[in-house]
Amino acid sequence: MTAARRRQAARTGLALAAVALAGLAFKAYDGPGATWVAGRLAGAAYVAGWCLAARLIFARAAPGRIAVVVCTATVGLEFLQLWHPAWLEVLRRPWVGQVLLGSSFDPLDLPFYPLGALAGWGLLRRLDDAPSA
Repeated sequence: MTAARRRQAARTGLALAAVALAGLAFKAYDGPGATWVAGRLAGAAYVAGWCLAARLIFARAAPGRIAVVVCTATVGLEFLQLWHPAWLEVLRRPWVGQVLLGSSFDPLDLPFYPLGALAGWGLLRRLDDAPSA
């Protein structure tokens, strides 16, 4: 890995940590509008975070391609919540399974996935444009 790629990966990792912390803070928020912040805004952060994580794995992928694939996957996961076979419920039971797979379909979550993908795309573009010095 070149020095420039290492710097890009480090910047991306820091951005991912910041977005993950923001998402956890949204989930923990209990002030005015808590349901909206914890459900909808956290969902957008979830998608943006996955965009950053995808960049760590697919360093050469275009930001737009990453955003579209991640958005498509998260919308698919939302619809997967309509399906409840026993084996999938076992995977959903632990906290990590709930966070990654969700547990109940909510059509009101759907508009926030493209918003999160747009935010992820913007972050990736900014990271790509950052000076490599």
